[in-house]
Parts: sequence; C-alpha cells; structure tokens
Amino acid sequence: MPDKHRTGTVRDINGPIVTIDLPGVRSGEQVRIGEIGLVGEVISLSGQQAVVQTYEGTDGVRPGEPAMGLGWPLSVELGPGLMGGIFDGVQRPLSKIALQSGDYIARGLDVPALDRSKQWEFEPSHDLEPGQAVGPGTVLGTVQETEVVVHKVLVPPGIQGELEEVAPAGEYDIESTIAHVRDAKGTSHRLSLYHRWPVRRPRPYHQRDDGVSPLITGQRVIDTFFPQLKGGKGAVPGPFGAGKTVVQQQIARWSNADIVIYVGCGERGNELVDVLESFPKLEDPYSGRKLMERTLLVANTSNMPVVAREASVYVGLTMAEYYRDMGYDVVMLADSTSRWAEALREVSGRLGQMPVEEGYPAYLSSRLAAVYERAGRVETHGAGSGSVTLIGAVSPPGGDFSEPVTSHTKDIIETFWALSKELADARHYPSIDWVTSFSGHVHTAAEWWHEEVDRRWEQRRTEALALLARDAELSRIVNLVGPEALSDAQRWQLEGAALIKEGVLQQSALDDVDTFCSPDKQFALLDLALSIYDKGMALIEIGVPVSELADMPQLAKARRCKSMYNSDQVAEIRTFAQEVEQAFEGIRLEYAKQSVD
Repeated sequence: MPDKHRTGTVRDINGPIVTIDLPGVRSGEQVRIGEIGLVGEVISLSGQQAVVQTYEGTDGVRPGEPAMGLGWPLSVELGPGLMGGIFDGVQRPLSKIALQSGDYIARGLDVPALDRSKQWEFEPSHDLEPGQAVGPGTVLGTVQETEVVVHKVLVPPGIQGELEEVAPAGEYDIESTIAHVRDAKGTSHRLSLYHRWPVRRPRPYHQRDDGVSPLITGQRVIDTFFPQLKGGKGAVPGPFGAGKTVVQQQIARWSNADIVIYVGCGERGNELVDVLESFPKLEDPYSGRKLMERTLLVANTSNMPVVAREASVYVGLTMAEYYRDMGYDVVMLADSTSRWAEALREVSGRLGQMPVEEGYPAYLSSRLAAVYERAGRVETHGAGSGSVTLIGAVSPPGGDFSEPVTSHTKDIIETFWALSKELADARHYPSIDWVTSFSGHVHTAAEWWHEEVDRRWEQRRTEALALLARDAELSRIVNLVGPEALSDAQRWQLEGAALIKEGVLQQSALDDVDTFCSPDKQFALLDLALSIYDKGMALIEIGVPVSELADMPQLAKARRCKSMYNSDQVAEIRTFAQEVEQAFEGIRLEYAKQSVD
C-alpha cells in the first residue's frame, strides 16, 4: 500500500513530463500525480525533486496539486487469469475498463489486472513437504488456467528458505495464502497465487541455452527459407502497406509456440480492432479449442499515451518471461518497435536530452539491444527448459532500411524478414524479399528438418535460393535488352524461378487451404518445383525448345497445388509429382525417337 506520509506537490508540467517535490522518492518508483491520481514513473532525481513521466495525459493538472509515492516501480501482476486477457500498455484490463468508462480510458482509473473474486482450483505439488528447502522457481502446485494451459504456481524470485506449509487442494482466489516460506533470517514469507514483478528488470534463470528446434509458423517463406528458432530474435521491417501486421498475425495464429503474446505498440486502431475481434473467434490448430486460451494481447494504439507505449513492450516481455519460467515456449510479437522508439524520442526531447541520428536519443541502440536480449531459450530454476521468441515489426519511414531503428535492429537480431514494396505492389504476399532477408539459424534448423521431414531440406533450400539469385540477374538483362537476348536455358531458369515464387513463396492469409502449410507440405511443394526445373533443364540440353516446356499444363497446376491440397494431402502432391515426371519422360522419349529417325 502507498505510504500516505510520503506526499509532495507538483512543481512543473511539460506534456507527459511532470516535475514534483517528494521527500524520499526513489528512481523508478511509481507515483500518483494530481487530484485525479495520474500514474507515472520517476525517471530522474535531483535531491527531493523528481522528474516523472506519466502514463496518461496531464491536461488539467496544475502546479501545487498533490503527488504521492506508491513505493514500487512499474510492475505487473503475474498469476492465473492472464491467458485470454486484453490489457493496455501498463497492464490494465481493457474489458473491465470498458465497463467502467466506455470506449475511452478515463484518466486515473485504478483497475487491477487480475480478478480478485475468481476462485481457482489449486493442486499442490505431491513431492513438497513442510521442512523442505525451496527457492525461486520451485513449483508449489498447479492451476488449470485454461483448457490448454496448466499454470504452474512458482516461488517468486528473491525468496528462498524452508517450506513451513503449503495449502491443501481446493479453491482459492489469487490473494489467498497457499504457502509460507521461512528464509535464513527467520522471516516468514506469505505466498499467494500471484506476485508482482518490475517490468524493466529481466526475470532470473539458471542458465542460457542454444536454440534447438525451429518455430514452425506455417508460412513457407519463413519456415523453409528463413527459419526462426524457438528462443530466437527476429525482425519484420517494411514500408507502409507491405504487410508487416499480417505477417505477425499469421505467426501469432499458426506458430507452434505454447503461449502467444501480441503487443500492439502504437499501431493504428483499426488494425488492433481486427486483432481484438478476430482472435477470440479463431480456432487453435493444435488443440482444436479457441486460440485465446493460449494467447494474451497488449493493446496500445497510436492515440493512447506515448509513455505507456514505451512501457507496453516491457509489460509484454515480463509476462512472456513469467510463462517461460513455467517451462513453456512463448512467442512475443511487438508491432511495432519503431513506434516504441518514437516514444523514446518524444520523451527524450521533452527532457532536453541531446538528440543524435534523426532526433533519436543516444541510448536508442542500447535500449533496443536490452529489449531483444530478454529473448532466448533458458534452463529455468525449477520447471525445465523454456523460451521466449521475440519478433518485432519495424516501420522505417519511406522504406529506408538505413534509418536508425532498422539498422540498429539488424545488428542485434538473428533473423531478418525484409518486406518489399515492389513485391507488395505486385500482390506477392507475404512480401518478404528473398534477396535482402537472412537467417542465422539455417544449420541448426536443418538438423530438425532432416530428422522430421526430409534429409534433402538444406540442399533443396540452397538450390532454390541460387535459382532465385540467377533470376534476379537475368531479370535485369531482360529489362535492358529484352527476353530475346537470353538462351533457352536462361529462359527456363526464369520459368523455374517463377514457379518457386508463385508455387512456393506466395501464400494467401485469406485462403482457407493455403493460410497454413505444414512442414511436410512445404517441402513437397519445394521439391515439386525444383524437380520440374531440373527435368526441364535436362530436356533443354537435348534440344527441346523452352516454349514447349513452358506451355505444359502441368506447370499451371504446379502453381495451384498450394491451394488445391491441404496439409493432410501431401501424398496427393507427391502423386502429382510422379505424373509430371511421366510427362517429362514422354517428351524425352519423343525427342530421342526423332533424333534416331
């Protein structure tokens, strides 16, 4: 509870930056400002004078109004009830706020993130007994949070000692006592189903491990060409209208992570409305239940307070780390880190800090690195291995990838899915540019693909990218002198690349069949396209004209296979591949006969 004796007064107001006099206040502490109780965070101190950034608009607040310290930094509540929730940038539940204040968040509202009245069925761990030594991460018991998420109740970080007692199985609200732990100093700590954790402090873990398995998203250009490991760091940069939000939504809907956290950070309201309305209706492809049973959303639209936008990424990361500590694989999507960086720029400008590149503060790169560094696969203190995969969208002005946020992000992350305006204008979606994009996880992902799908995966991927690179070179020649300057072999290379682009790389998020593609189907489509190219090239070498091959009806069907067959019909794709092989063999035999005659 706030210390009612530590009160002060407001001295100066500059937008979301407020200067207060408050004895005993600490850096990072949360305070309430003014008569309406705006919540803010102390960001600098000079004696008893503190500079506060508020998470709400300061309109109407006057110098001389009261200020009060709350005694803790910006923190989130961690416990049962998070899954399926929709929160704002400082973890206030938007559904409850809507009941109190309508469509817009009233300033000064104090609504707890977790429901205090709901009862949860707690099942204590069977191997725990009074007198046993416990520490951070020890699993005290479990709560069935949703049908697909078992919530492990952990001893919070910082508490270690002897277990005095643990509550029996039964129904408890989140504030009920479920255990007592006595530390080495003899202090007894009361533990409940939830605890608070400061969002800017990474949660501790035992050790960091290397990623071992890819995050399967169901998107071919990602999984097959530029894979992301569970626990990796990725970025989706692209200009306006290139499809960043759709790519992130597809990953949220179809990825094989245990938990999905989607942070809408400063994006347009209509885009977040689409997420908020569509996600509760979606079916989880892995459990058959509602996707929201393993998803939570953090929404901070562009018209919400700018400082809460900066906090929203940390709020999402802290909740992601909490579920990671339970041993889950979590994917967090931040849309977008550019808006987050713009919030940093605005606040630093009001503080009078020296701007550097394009007005951003000098600490932009270190802040970005600190955020992405909280991703990773780790060995937890008590629940085995868990991971946080962080994928951030970047919105460079004018699509300029040399601007500071994109260039710094590129130096930090391991997977870079660069979106192309030219591809988007050509209605090629996802508009991920295979020339500019990269992945540092290919060799590790190859071990999984070779074991689970096909041992030729890495080889076929390399062949496809080499063909696409030759296509880029030949396309420049065609633009200069026309296709007549190319040989039949070069024209067939263009046909083969087009087959890969249209039959493999293109994927419609709105197609019920093609919106998700299993790894088996992904490889079958890639192998089909490359087999057609290889067999066609062999025929060209014996004199078959490229025009005859390009007119084969099988090529048109090969482009449509992605939407003709779903992920359970891989055998049908392989059967069609055999039909194509027979058609090519027929042409070969015909030309062999003509050469003999």
